[in-house]
Amino acid sequence: MNAAKKTVVVALGGNTIIRDGQEGNIYEQFANTRGTLNAMMALIQRDYRLVITHGNGPQVGNLFLMVESTRDFIPTLPLGVCVADTQSQIGYMIQQSLQNRLVREGIQRSVMTLITQVVVDKNDPSLTIPKKPIGPFYAEDKAKQFEQMRHWKIIGDSERGYRIVVPSPAPLRIVETPVIQSLLEKNVIVIAAGGGGIPVVIEEDRTYEGVDVVVEKDLTAGILARDLGAQLLVILTKVEKVAINFNTPQETTFDRLQIHEAMQYLEQGHFPSTTMGPKIWAAIDFLKSGGEEVIITSAKKLPDALDGKAGTRIVK
Repeated sequence: MNAAKKTVVVALGGNTIIRDGQEGNIYEQFANTRGTLNAMMALIQRDYRLVITHGNGPQVGNLFLMVESTRDFIPTLPLGVCVADTQSQIGYMIQQSLQNRLVREGIQRSVMTLITQVVVDKNDPSLTIPKKPIGPFYAEDKAKQFEQMRHWKIIGDSERGYRIVVPSPAPLRIVETPVIQSLLEKNVIVIAAGGGGIPVVIEEDRTYEGVDVVVEKDLTAGILARDLGAQLLVILTKVEKVAINFNTPQETTFDRLQIHEAMQYLEQGHFPSTTMGPKIWAAIDFLKSGGEEVIITSAKKLPDALDGKAGTRIVK
């Protein structure tokens, strides 16, 4: 790649597109997507090679619920296919919204959504252990009803209610990385690995086979940034800065963290596995593999964070 241009991978949370308290209809999702574009434009205006990835936790959970609710008269779709469906749906929203913004600002760059597979280890024990929450929150009585009727695994999540949990193995690599590299060299803005990527395992004959799990999107963003040789990984979430003792009187936020500090707080349990934990793991792994820095902040604050005026920077 042209050394004059730096590459950034941006991980956009699925909860940014369906926000707490919203119905989550397509009009709200488009409006929320358009609301993230100032963050993307801040990177485009700095002439980065840009890859956007995104979560799909609320969306894939809703689709999974639709599939399960109609299984008596419509053929079911496996979870892996639901990931593929939501990858294309959310990619379309981001792609069209960003294309329109570029047109309005007179910037000639192409945007492309790439259907993307992520390899997981077929012997990973996490393939059979439900742990990643997806879909909407339910009241306790409704959750117990679903658990009995559908045999879903459901757990309480952050005192906000109950959610379905599904297996979530660690990502190893992105199948389409060479294609993404080629598009970046042509200055195309690429939307890839949405929802953590469509999970696949490699068979004995080196072919791919889909598996019914959901991969954590922040971890996938980290390995995508690693394999592309990106200099910067940006993880956008609902909060402006990383914090310990979150939501307590002892809450402390950080402008800057070094790897050893982030690891220490992670080991002390400050970053839960269902919220900030995967973001911190992704940051640590990316930096250890050669990345220069990680920014964790909200979409609204990213333009300021790029100037060092907001967000949390994690560095070596």
